[in-house]
Amino acid sequence: MKRSEFELLVTDALTDIPKQFQERLENVDVLVEDVPSKDQIVGSYFEDQDCLIGLYEGVPVTGFNDYADVLPDRICLFQSSIESICNDEDEIRDEIKKIVIQEITHHFDMHDV
Repeated sequence: MKRSEFELLVTDALTDIPKQFQERLENVDVLVEDVPSKDQIVGSYFEDQDCLIGLYEGVPVTGFNDYADVLPDRICLFQSSIESICNDEDEIRDEIKKIVIQEITHHFDMHDV
């Protein structure tokens, strides 16, 4: 799948998030990368880059009172890793939605839903 098509699916998943959560994501960048970096792998519980499909990097909102002068938190979705576990575009779309929700729950310091 082309990167632009994948990014559009990510945008669609973010649009589906309830407004009250969207409004509190102003300091979160959502990025698509091909595979996780070595640093991202080391900082995760996974040893294989294909196993890491999404990652939240930052401090949950419960840990900050003010985001002034703070770099944005990041949610990374790893396109090649996601595509490797999916059979078709519908599965990719569903997986992206699940990952976006899961990583946003980390931002809000909530347990995975």
